[in-house]
Amino acid sequence: MKKAGIERWFAVCCKPRQETVAEENLLRQGFQVYLPRIRIRQRRRGQWLDAVEVLFPRYIFIRVDTLKRSTATVRSTRGAVGLVRFGGQPAVVPDAVMDALREREDAASGMHEDKRPLFDAGDMVKLVEGPLAGMEAIFAEQDGDKRVIVLLELLGKANKVTVSRDWIERAA
Repeated sequence: MKKAGIERWFAVCCKPRQETVAEENLLRQGFQVYLPRIRIRQRRRGQWLDAVEVLFPRYIFIRVDTLKRSTATVRSTRGAVGLVRFGGQPAVVPDAVMDALREREDAASGMHEDKRPLFDAGDMVKLVEGPLAGMEAIFAEQDGDKRVIVLLELLGKANKVTVSRDWIERAA
């Protein structure tokens, strides 16, 4: 019988966009798995939508006592490449780091929230829809949930114009 060790967190490198496949297969093997996700705002088909993405693309975390259980099966797990290693040794992720990650999750959804604004005051934006489509403006501020105020130069002076948030995107 193997002696008792200590459970530790390890980072697992995954194949591109295969984190959920690796998570599912590692769970089936009985590993304790953690795949942090984040809710972000993305522009798709002309609208800003909420999307869920992996917080660390190509990485998930497993917790295992290496004295009681081998991690060799991780290499052959569908979606996974293997443990992250430094100098041939698996890299241990400190418990404090994992605890901090979990504390920053939203309690209800279990996801991290991207609290950054879509645009900062002074950002150059392009109007892509509406009567002013094609014009560039300066982002001034958010005006509620669905509207923004931009500064648009018309007739030689900057004018505040309120438009739908879905009508703007970052200027190239």
